[in-house]
Amino acid sequence: MTRKRKLKIGVIGCGAIAQRRHLPEYAAHEDVEICALYNRTRVRAEEAQKQFGGVICDSVEELVAMDLDAVSVCTANARHAHDSIRALRAGKHVLCEKPMDVSIEKCIAMTEEAKKAGKLLMIAQNQRFSSAHAGARKLIAEGAIGRILSFETKFGHPGPERWTGTDATWFFRKNEAGMGALADLGIHKTDLIHYLTGEAITQVYAVTSTLDKRYPDGSLIDVEDNAWCIYRMDSGTTGTMHVSWTDYGQEYNSIVVHGTEGTIRCYDDREYSLILETKDGRTNFLSTEGMLTNADQTVGTGKNQNSGVIDEFVDCVLTGRECRCPAEEALKAMRVIFAATASAEIGSIITIAENRKLR
Repeated sequence: MTRKRKLKIGVIGCGAIAQRRHLPEYAAHEDVEICALYNRTRVRAEEAQKQFGGVICDSVEELVAMDLDAVSVCTANARHAHDSIRALRAGKHVLCEKPMDVSIEKCIAMTEEAKKAGKLLMIAQNQRFSSAHAGARKLIAEGAIGRILSFETKFGHPGPERWTGTDATWFFRKNEAGMGALADLGIHKTDLIHYLTGEAITQVYAVTSTLDKRYPDGSLIDVEDNAWCIYRMDSGTTGTMHVSWTDYGQEYNSIVVHGTEGTIRCYDDREYSLILETKDGRTNFLSTEGMLTNADQTVGTGKNQNSGVIDEFVDCVLTGRECRCPAEEALKAMRVIFAATASAEIGSIITIAENRKLR
């Protein structure tokens, strides 16, 4: 395919995730030109402009009115739907950070707007791009561990203040974040469960708590810093998820899937990222490649890596091929996260009727 010109990109929100991931990965891509930047606090946009170029806009509306092909939305959670919908209505393809937004109604609105506009809405579920996860998915599909019985997954680190650089980060404020560790980390693992198993989670029981995180004045933050979930599929497959902002040691980010013929382990070993243990007692160490984390490192290696998200988005826009993490898939996981929040509030199991219809 002949590419006649570079893809013109605008970035809405110039905070940590934009400066660590979106902007440098766009800048490194030969088919991309960073043309426009917007941030609520202009100084952040000015910092980004010095390194990556582009015109600084005074509003989202000004940015999406420009001659752009696509937009990255890297604002606070509660702004995702607003900013994505504005861009879609202006005829731009959109890459939006996870989680989609803070209510299921807004998430649905984003998805429907993308369909109306005939534009790609991709959600940055970066764990789908880990080679170990891709390898695990292939092994599961090939029947390497037989029928899936159960799983356990965990994602824990010292909290978003570590990589945002502020103890008063918007991640701690309910009006901007909507949820805490459940939306920040839990959405990754929930989506990954769907990706690996090929099944939708249809029931959830959850407990959430704010154990330790505090604002600079000593008061507890507005959102949960830990969440524990029991997930169940209609097939009977059942598993657990724990996400935490209070793991003050080394970051931990793993998933283990058990089947009738063996077990697959991803990132629960500091040396090997993909391990296949078979029923007959054999252990196969299949990969030593690391994966991205919110700390901008790879588990067990400490090396920076390309997330794969920007490459996927750019290639899908340029070629029109199907995206590996479209909004419809993210919406399925968001239903589970909102159900988990509701379950924690009422102390009961919640059934996710819409995911049950996807069977």
